[in-house]
Order: sequence, then C-alpha cells, then structure tokens
Amino acid sequence: QVQLVESGGGLVQAGGSLRLSCAVSGRTFSSSAMGWFRQAPGKEREFVAAISRGGDSTRYADAVKGRFTISRDNSKNTVYLQMNSLKPEDTAVYYCAARNWLHGAPAVLITEYNYWGQGTQVTVSS
Repeated sequence: QVQLVESGGGLVQAGGSLRLSCAVSGRTFSSSAMGWFRQAPGKEREFVAAISRGGDSTRYADAVKGRFTISRDNSKNTVYLQMNSLKPEDTAVYYCAARNWLHGAPAVLITEYNYWGQGTQVTVSS
C-alpha cells in the first residue's frame, strides 16, 4: 500500500521561507513522477510544482515560479518543496502526490496523479 506523508507546514510571516517534505513508502519511489498541489479555503485544488522520476525535469505554476523549488532524494524516498518569499496568497493546505510507476514525466493535472498525502497546512501572515 502506498503512503505519502507530508511535513514541514506551519505559520510564517510574509517574505519568510518554509520547506515541505513528503516521505513515500510502499512502492518504488524512484519510478514515479511527483507533484505538489495546494488548496485554499473555498477554492479548487491547484497545481504548484512537479518533478520527473529522475529529478531532471520540473514544472511550476506561474504563481510560484522563481520562489518555489521542487527537488527529490530517491535514496530517502522523499520529495521536497522549498518555498521562499512567501506571500499571504500562498496560504493553503499543501498536498504531495505521486503518479503511477509507469509515468515518469512531471504532470500538472490532478487526474494524472494516483496517490495523495493527507496534506500539511501552510499559513502566511501579512
């Protein structure tokens, strides 16, 4: 059974930084592309960033380009999201997601991901 567990969320002032982690168990982590999504209160879940199985290809939402960096450590079965220059509009629950092992390319659509974590809250105060 695949499990994804996010950590690293919290409360931070605008302009600050946080690093989210997502530990994956129960599958061959290095075979799967991974992604981060977020959902703010009253809004749809949206794409944030994604990374290929080998870590050599990444994609970002326009709203976070230049501020967020996705990375992975296949030896630790963990994917990260480094968030810098945080803004109040970044406040949301952040979810980690994994694609099926057949798909190694980063993807932006929610429907392209098969496994999800429980989410971690990020709150940015102004």
